[in-house]
Amino acid sequence: QVQLAESGGGLVQAGGSLRLSCAVSGGIFSSYTMGWFRQAPGKERELVAAISRSGGTTDYANSVKGRFTISRDNAKNTQYLQMNSLKPEDTAVYYCAATGKWSTIPRSYDYWGQGTQVTVSS
Repeated sequence: QVQLAESGGGLVQAGGSLRLSCAVSGGIFSSYTMGWFRQAPGKERELVAAISRSGGTTDYANSVKGRFTISRDNAKNTQYLQMNSLKPEDTAVYYCAATGKWSTIPRSYDYWGQGTQVTVSS
């Protein structure tokens, strides 16, 4: 059974940084496209960033381009999201997800973590 566990969320002031981690167990990590999604209260879950199996291809939501960086370490079965220049509108629950194909659509992802809260104060 594939399990995903996020860590690294918290409260930060606007302009600050956070680094999220997602540890994957129970599956072959290098066979998954990995993604970060977020969901704010009253809003739909949306893509933040996705990274291909090798890490050679990435995709970002326009709202985070230039501020966030997705990466992965296949030897450690872990993916990361470095978030810089955080804004209050980045406040949401952030989810780690995995899928066996390339996709940026939430419904294409088969496995999900429980989520970690990120709150950015103004």
